[in-house]
Amino acid sequence: MMRVLKSSQLLRVGVLPVLSQRFLNSNSSVVTKIHRNTFTRTYPTVLVFPDGSSIRIRYPEPRQIITLPFDLSKLTEAEKKVRLERRKPKEKIIIEEDYDDDFDPTKYLQTSKKK
Repeated sequence: MMRVLKSSQLLRVGVLPVLSQRFLNSNSSVVTKIHRNTFTRTYPTVLVFPDGSSIRIRYPEPRQIITLPFDLSKLTEAEKKVRLERRKPKEKIIIEEDYDDDFDPTKYLQTSKKK
């Protein structure tokens, strides 16, 4: 049977225990790889709540902003109508400009004649 020795007994005997420690630093990433099936790279993202407040989170996909959906069942009928009107596409206003073409080139012929 193995006998468990206290650290003071080990020092008296002259046997130092072998400590299994990992000394991790910036150079360890060069020597080995991350032993995972999925890598946990996250990206800074802004999460916007339905009330308009926002926080910064770390998200696994590269996204700029994430907006949480708004619950329409909690709104009054008037607020629902206003919100649904904002969702509809706005009509494009086509402006037709009518140019009055009263330019007479013969009026300026006398200035371009050579003497």
